[in-house]
Amino acid sequence: VLAISFSVLKGFGFHYKLEPLLYQAFEPLGEKGTQITDQLIGFVENTQGTALAGVGLILLFVTTLSMAQKVEDSFNHVWRVARARNVAQRITQYMSVILLGPVVMVTALALIGSLKNNTLVQSVTQMEAIGSTLILLGQFTPYVVVSLGFSFVYWFLPITKVNFRSALMGGLTGGILWAGSSAFFATFVADSLRTMTIYAGFAVVIVALIWIYLCWLILLVGAQVSFYFQNPEYMRIGYRRIYLGSRQREQIALSIMQIVAERFRGGTPAPTINDVAARLNLPGLLIGPVTQRLEAAGHLIPSADDTLLPARDPALITLREVISAVREPQSIDLYPEGHWPGSVISVTGELSTAVDDALGGRSIYSLLTDNTDEFSNTRIE
Repeated sequence: VLAISFSVLKGFGFHYKLEPLLYQAFEPLGEKGTQITDQLIGFVENTQGTALAGVGLILLFVTTLSMAQKVEDSFNHVWRVARARNVAQRITQYMSVILLGPVVMVTALALIGSLKNNTLVQSVTQMEAIGSTLILLGQFTPYVVVSLGFSFVYWFLPITKVNFRSALMGGLTGGILWAGSSAFFATFVADSLRTMTIYAGFAVVIVALIWIYLCWLILLVGAQVSFYFQNPEYMRIGYRRIYLGSRQREQIALSIMQIVAERFRGGTPAPTINDVAARLNLPGLLIGPVTQRLEAAGHLIPSADDTLLPARDPALITLREVISAVREPQSIDLYPEGHWPGSVISVTGELSTAVDDALGGRSIYSLLTDNTDEFSNTRIE
């Protein structure tokens, strides 16, 4: 990532701004941080010209994309998202951030730095009250930048709709934790000089890995805060496995298709899984698996942004087909078929016949005409 960022920034003439950012990132390591930064800059500066060509360039981008994918997978796990971006989306979206992100960040810092040299700003800062305030704000600027960077990552990477307020809350949490950890880790390093002397140069590697590990933990904690801020109902559930009865799955499937058909016929924006979960007063963890079965049955179109669209005209989708989507085997099942006793097959056949007789040829639109727009508060049995 540093090599790519350095190459891009060099094209814009901003590559010299990379070194202060690295010094700041490894500042809690003290003198060891300066040593690591100097070595990293040396490695990055060597990645020039013909070194970034052919197979080397391809491997560099593959490694960077792979790292971004691992981060996305972690965030998708936090947000309870089962699907991931396809290859084309990963390449275009990841590379746009990797290439433009450093340019935007360095440009913002350069603008902030240029303001300090502005004549008007300098004259204003000579006033004691304003000058002290600006100095204080300047000290907090790095932490604000880190918090905004965390917020952008929380908003962009999960393959689901994340409210900016939730992302900002997670970013502020991550920024505060990062600032506190920096001070704590700097004290830890200062008190461990004797131990570092024993381990000599190898201590640099140990300390750097511990600090990077803590930074990633902070990033994941901020993601959790962002998720629970947007979905407080999950605080009671956590990551416990939730089991559904067959009637619950059928009711959820019919409700999903009714909401989708309602939006489709009204010409309003397609609902997301979170929209359906909020309307049914259920956690999205219950909606996702049923949605996947409806997609596998060809009733919904798989979407990268969790929006739910009918695969065909809802007037042509019968209630019987929706019930079958959650009852019958689908392509996503590991064991779609089994060897059942003849008596069991006979009973299930009778149940299917009873469902066909009860529902007839009614389509999804019949749910919109049979019921009002109000949803019952009766508990799902």
